[in-house]
Formats: sequence, C-alpha cells, structure tokens
Amino acid sequence: MTFPDPDLLHPIQGTTRVVQLRPLIAAQEAVANVAAGRFTYYDDPEHATAFLDRNILYNFGFSGARLEIGSFCAIATGARFVMPDAMHAMEGVSTFPFAILGGAFAEALDLGAYPFPQARDTVVGHDVWIGMEALVMPGLRIGHGAVVAAHAVVTQDVPDYAVVAGNPARVVRRRFTEDEAARLVALAWWDWPLERIAAAIPALVRGGVPALEDVAARR
Repeated sequence: MTFPDPDLLHPIQGTTRVVQLRPLIAAQEAVANVAAGRFTYYDDPEHATAFLDRNILYNFGFSGARLEIGSFCAIATGARFVMPDAMHAMEGVSTFPFAILGGAFAEALDLGAYPFPQARDTVVGHDVWIGMEALVMPGLRIGHGAVVAAHAVVTQDVPDYAVVAGNPARVVRRRFTEDEAARLVALAWWDWPLERIAAAIPALVRGGVPALEDVAARR
C-alpha cells in the first residue's frame, strides 16, 4: 500500500497551486516560530510558495510568539494570520511607534520599554478548514475540526468543531454536539498511523462519531 508523502511540497500531480506547509517551512530555516503538521496544505493559484511572506503578517520576531498549525488543515487562497508584532502600545496617549524611526525618537524611549500587550501564540488545531481571504488576529486558538468561513475576521477563540463566519467572526453552528466533539478530540484520529487513517477514511468522510469509534476499537 502506497501512502501520500507529507513532506512533498506539491502533493497533487499536475499542479503547483497546492503546497504542503510542513516541507515549505522546513526549507526556510530563517522562520523558526512557525510550524505545521503533516498534510496541512495551502491552495493559491499564483503565490502558493510565498505563504510565509504573504500570509503570515508582521512576523518580525519581536514578541517571541509562535504560529502553530495542526495536521490535516486546509487553508484557502488569501487566508492570513496576523502576528502579535503588529500590535501597537495602547496604554498611553499615543499609539505611534516613535522608536522605529530611530534617532532622538528611539533615544527618548527604547522600543522594548513600550507597554505592548502580552503576546500569545496563535494555535490552529487539527482538521481545520480556513476559507478564502479569512483573517486570523493574533494570539487566538482555533479548535480542532473548526471551519472558518471565507472573509471571516477571527478576533476570539473558536471552539472545537464550530463553524464561524462574519466580521467579527461569530459561531453560526456546531458541527457536532459538545459530547460528540469531546469524543472526537479524544479519538485524535489525526495522530493515527497512516494505515489506520486510510482504513478510517469512509468513516471520516461519510460516517459519524460512532463509526469512527468503531474503527478505533478495531486496533
């Protein structure tokens, strides 16, 4: 039995518009604060291989925050992630970052002394679908199995297996009940060996939680 290669940059024969993020990130040693799990891909007919530059915004490294994307995620054209380095200090009268211009402005107050908001990692769970032109703001968690609609602006955490849409994004429906979602998270099928995942595909695509639990029980 032959399985797809999670470290092949262009996994679909005959097209370069789809890139797997894990090998793309591995090829760029300068990007140390971004990680993606196996088989997670980005689809873009023009700029697929420029994902790290065009779709991860303000990743200057000042904050030390990370972007962690799970396995088996599908990211559509133009979806973007804003890193915490984009944030301005808002505790004082002005939000202007004088220090970045250097000279006397930087001497007056070093950028490291600005009261920036506390930076948190942005974490995207496993099996997440992010639609076209969606925007994910810094420091959020998007739960496992979630769906982010096209053009949504995500400003708060997204629960497991929730569908969010709009600006700001709001939960419009739950894909499963709270109990079912918890059972799916416990199964963690995305961590299974490829042989088991292949055997589970009918249950994953056409079945429900009990069907996947049956597959899990047949170890």
